[in-house]
Amino acid sequence: MSRRTRRTVQIAAATALLVTAATACNAAAKNDSSSDASGSGKSFTLVTPDAVGQNEFLKLAITGLKSAAKEHDGSQKVYQSTDTASQQQNVQAAVDAKPDVIVLVGFEFADIVAQQAEKNPKQQFLIIDACTTKTFKNVSCAVFREHEGVYLAGAEAGLLSESGKVGAVDVLDTPQFRRYSDPFAAGAKKVAPKTTADTRFVGGQSPFDDSARAKEQANTLLSKGTDQIMAAAAAGNYGVFEAAKAKGAYAYGVDVNQCTSSPGTVVDNVIKRTDVAVQKGIESVLAGKTGTVSYGLKEGGISLTGLEDGVDSSQCVIADHKDVLTKVKELRDQIVAGKLTVDDPAAS
Repeated sequence: MSRRTRRTVQIAAATALLVTAATACNAAAKNDSSSDASGSGKSFTLVTPDAVGQNEFLKLAITGLKSAAKEHDGSQKVYQSTDTASQQQNVQAAVDAKPDVIVLVGFEFADIVAQQAEKNPKQQFLIIDACTTKTFKNVSCAVFREHEGVYLAGAEAGLLSESGKVGAVDVLDTPQFRRYSDPFAAGAKKVAPKTTADTRFVGGQSPFDDSARAKEQANTLLSKGTDQIMAAAAAGNYGVFEAAKAKGAYAYGVDVNQCTSSPGTVVDNVIKRTDVAVQKGIESVLAGKTGTVSYGLKEGGISLTGLEDGVDSSQCVIADHKDVLTKVKELRDQIVAGKLTVDDPAAS
């Protein structure tokens, strides 16, 4: 997984108190006002943890915000952060503006929101892909069941593997991170029972940014005959892709379409639909339904690039295997219907 393409594993780690906030040079926050501020409906503000740029994960969140604003004939505003200081500044600016809902993306905002929610009990907050440790009546959270999508990616790997050996390069050996490795193995074994699986962990001083260590772990798997690798190594994903490409093996990305970074090597991606979580989350808040909502395959919050429109132009290897996609769709439908349950390594 790329560092913030998106930080899925980092967010999970934050929930487990494993990640500290990133620090950088203090830069001024960027305020992007969009939509018609004079709209007669509701007002929504989104705060990002990083500059949006070409970050598809954050761009999807903005799409969800715009959809909500349009649906309510309202207005929307986006504050782009660049570091921890601007994150705090942006949240304060959003609170001062008193919109109907303030949406924040990422674990970086959990502590900030906890403080602001207590001081501003009438302000509604929606955190995407994370949550506060303490429960607040004015804080809603949208989290994802990533393991369901990883299971489907594992099924693809099991169907495509020639060696019968699949593996994963994960950030750390914790239940939260094993959401990206254990279900991958389970999915592969579901469709090919004789499949063997192995997981390697990046670890070290900078597990989320160490492409070299991630590549090294991928090469260890490859040396044992693994030909399908789930990449959940944050920025290290690119190291995994390089290793797989050099050996003629295949890899799987996360959060957004990473096939474009290594065409012919990346088979598919486990996609987090932040647009769905933002739009549906806002609807729930406006309806007075606060709390934590989990988004998986059934809710459309988790998917695969191969199951989305536009797969033929995605540059993903799976586009050339329609037969595999047919079988994966059957598994997806079973999960959605409740006929197949994917074990969650992070479940207590």
